[in-house]
Amino acid sequence: MLELIQKRRSCRNFTDKKLTHDQTEQLLKSALWSPTSKNNRPWEFVVVEKTETLDALSQCKPHGAAFLSGAPLGIVVLGDPAKSDVWVEDCSIAAIMMQMTAESMGLGSTWIQVRLRLDEEGNMAGENVKKIIHAPDELEVLGIMAFGHKAKEREPYTEHVLLWDRIHFEKF
Repeated sequence: MLELIQKRRSCRNFTDKKLTHDQTEQLLKSALWSPTSKNNRPWEFVVVEKTETLDALSQCKPHGAAFLSGAPLGIVVLGDPAKSDVWVEDCSIAAIMMQMTAESMGLGSTWIQVRLRLDEEGNMAGENVKKIIHAPDELEVLGIMAFGHKAKEREPYTEHVLLWDRIHFEKF
């Protein structure tokens, strides 16, 4: 598992090759099996493969989403605050589980932060996303996960990046 964590790096450049149905299903299974507080499962996922929808989502905020238009797959991660007060954490766990599953299959992924981000006019990026995918008002958008075949492989993390000075035992 540590080797997989070490290898997983954000990927913003994908090839044109589409994911297979089985690959997409494995990503979704990892999200649906992810742990949640009190097993509330407050998440919802919207799978996006259509180029025009990915292009629209890539414009939801001014920075950090443009590359989504070049990804073959996006998965919007939403949460229901009425189901759980820790929906952000539950949805985040599901998102990283999908990213680790993608890495285990040799696929690339990147987390596009949407929650608490604004568009160029000062509107919440999550509201833009909900309009594009027709999500219910009561749901909140955590982010969009971009997936695809890596256009290039990045070097894995090394021991040199470990911030051991941030580890504290018993007391800070």
